[in-house]
Amino acid sequence: MTIRYIRYILGIFFLLIRIEAAYSIINVVPRPNYIKETVGFFAFRQGMQISSPENSGAAALLERKLSTAAGIHLLPGSNKHSAIEMVIDTNAVQSPEGYQLNVTPSHILLQAATETGLYYGVQTLLQLLPPQIESRQLVKATWNVPCVLIKDAPDFTYRGIMLDVCRHFLPAEHIKKILDVMAMYKMDRFHWHLTDDQGWRIQIKRYPKLTQVGGTRVGDNGKPYGGYYTQDQIREIVKYAAARHIIVIPEIEMPGHALAALAAYPQYSNTGGPFKPRTVWGVENNVYNPANDSTYSFLSHILDEVCALFPSKYIHIGGDECPKIRWQESPQCQLLMKKKGLKNEDELQSYFVKRMEKIVAEKGRKIIGWDEILEGGMAPSATIMSWRGEQGGIDAANAGHDVIMTPGSSLYLDHYQGSPLCETVKIGGLTTLQQVYAYYPIPKAISPTMAYHVLGLQGNLWSEYLYTPNEFDYQLFPRALAVAEVGWTQPQNKDVRDFIRRLDDQQIRMDEH
Repeated sequence: MTIRYIRYILGIFFLLIRIEAAYSIINVVPRPNYIKETVGFFAFRQGMQISSPENSGAAALLERKLSTAAGIHLLPGSNKHSAIEMVIDTNAVQSPEGYQLNVTPSHILLQAATETGLYYGVQTLLQLLPPQIESRQLVKATWNVPCVLIKDAPDFTYRGIMLDVCRHFLPAEHIKKILDVMAMYKMDRFHWHLTDDQGWRIQIKRYPKLTQVGGTRVGDNGKPYGGYYTQDQIREIVKYAAARHIIVIPEIEMPGHALAALAAYPQYSNTGGPFKPRTVWGVENNVYNPANDSTYSFLSHILDEVCALFPSKYIHIGGDECPKIRWQESPQCQLLMKKKGLKNEDELQSYFVKRMEKIVAEKGRKIIGWDEILEGGMAPSATIMSWRGEQGGIDAANAGHDVIMTPGSSLYLDHYQGSPLCETVKIGGLTTLQQVYAYYPIPKAISPTMAYHVLGLQGNLWSEYLYTPNEFDYQLFPRALAVAEVGWTQPQNKDVRDFIRRLDDQQIRMDEH
């Protein structure tokens, strides 16, 4: 995968930081939690035997990479006689995502409790090979891996990336390329921001105007700008992600960030419209009408189709940045508040979120919401995504709710990562590679007995100022690799200088991909 400008960014970091760590041939990202290097190498050769569980995607990944880049074809064998042995063993490894990799000069043994663990073990094994293993063409090289014992498992179960494809659309094939890179670095959640004021990007067959009207806006040049994913494309991407052990979590924004939907179906607004998809960035005052029962039916029907496409147990319903002015002006909303004994419009939003939580629960799913859904009273089983700093996550975890940390100051990848003098216009802020790497998802203010509610972390990429796939890549990498290591590697095993040293090898891998 070609990552535009990545050499420039890494060059800046190497100029600013003197790397003093001793050289090691172990350049794995994220860094394994236990590594013992031993003497010698294992050399891959033509016709070696491999044994693995039946239909193992992990084994297929290794075989495909060796065949494509090295021209080495592995043959099926039995456990006792195979040079490469992959085994499901819950006695050797307990973590569902963990693995143990033992490389000697004559044998590779990979053990895991699940197929996911085997897959992550293979990703580590591939990173022990020369970076050209990621090539899509045959490469002449020596295909050795160092002898090593690795015992590894993630620090957090949620290690995610969010992509906003509403402000600027990203083609389905490029989504797949990003999923490939996420899988290389053991990231396991893809949060797909599919609806917003500026565009509706998911086909809903019951409501075709969502994409016919809401999917296109007037672009910066005065011409129509848009795009959406068909349901067949979405199924393909979800399947593609699942093969890489990545869960896709869709986000359908409500009650705010809904103008594209209201342009198509203005009857679910507070004023009746007419509207057009928003052509500028920022927060839109026109939002869903929470006092209209048909609003909930409309959203429920949409979520029926969403749930049919996405097997994720979570559906993200947004809940952020919802202006209340239209509710304040609405006699219908004010009457509902009086009838329900709601003290203010924050409680009216909580009423809306709780109704949607019940609707989602009836479909067998759970909701995630941005931390604004804490205001006015929290929905009973909601998971909080804390973006306005950490306080929302702290409050939610201490109250017994699951939390995903994604504070803007540390994990917003749409911010500048270097000097604004050297980069194109961004939304603002500065989030350097070092800032991302230094982040830890469990603040001290969370009670130790409640810390398990922090599921992990997520890097967010909003796309207001990203006009091409290359610009998406430039903002994601290499900072997404720091997100991956923070989520996987225990704090005592992290070292920013060693991490930056290892990035040099990873840059070549991504360029080869």
